[in-house]
Amino acid sequence: MSAQAALWVVFHLVVAGLIALDLGVLTRTPHVLSTREAGLRSLAWVLLALLFNAGVWWARGPHDGLAFFTGYLLEEALSVDNIFVFLLIFRHFAVPPRLQPKVLNWGILGAVVMRAAFIATGVTLLHTIHWIVYVFGGLIMWAGFRMLRAPESAPAAERLAAMRALGARIAPEAEAADALVLRRGGRLYATRLLLVLVVIEITDLVFAIDSIPAILAVTTDPFLAYTSNVFAILGLRSLYFLLAGVMHLFRYLKTGLAIVLMLVGLKMLLSGIVAIPVGAMLGLVGSILGLSVAASLFHRPRGAGVLQ
Repeated sequence: MSAQAALWVVFHLVVAGLIALDLGVLTRTPHVLSTREAGLRSLAWVLLALLFNAGVWWARGPHDGLAFFTGYLLEEALSVDNIFVFLLIFRHFAVPPRLQPKVLNWGILGAVVMRAAFIATGVTLLHTIHWIVYVFGGLIMWAGFRMLRAPESAPAAERLAAMRALGARIAPEAEAADALVLRRGGRLYATRLLLVLVVIEITDLVFAIDSIPAILAVTTDPFLAYTSNVFAILGLRSLYFLLAGVMHLFRYLKTGLAIVLMLVGLKMLLSGIVAIPVGAMLGLVGSILGLSVAASLFHRPRGAGVLQ
């Protein structure tokens, strides 16, 4: 077995074990994660990602180590936007807090499969059709511009409005069901919880259209692009319960993310003229995100508190 194949095998074995531990042991009984529990789990996922990053650095050198870290930082930052939309979805469908982890569990597993398919397709296109890099660059630039101009609730509102017709087709007795499907008279029926899961997956599909080209602007290595994405996604559930109540405090983070996306898109558009080193991209991404967070914390709205 080659070293590259061994890395793929080890990664998937580790991830499968972590998912089994997280979903099968730590959260076997659905419950709302406290701030402390969510913080510890978020920290654990970050430390695991950094440990894996150290392994990539040791096995493949500093260039790939920096590429993984830059991709992970970018995807982790973009996932914060997912959290805001997930919060709107749960509020819109009145999902009880104790059932939100269940929806997020299935949604994250679906997202891992979806991102793998998107990355494989994107890498293949970039390696076979060179000019597609400019299409990807344009998409990322447009995503950043749209994020900068559009109201925060617009993306979620559009998708939620499109799903209302499906919600009307759910039987009344399935409204408050805790399961994703119900069996009545030998037939399976969808529940409101399944509808919420479908909305979550559609939302992630829309986000993936923006985020996958962004990670491919950092690296076209499928292993680095995929693993950095997976680590960011797996920590998303804990991050949701850690940040959902204080998202309104990070008022300038969306602006920072928009600027980062536009810079990443510009990097792809200029790829045929000038090659921007990975280290420089890491510095730019980290600096912009750090400044946007600092600006949010220092210029909080008067009387701002934690959402309950």
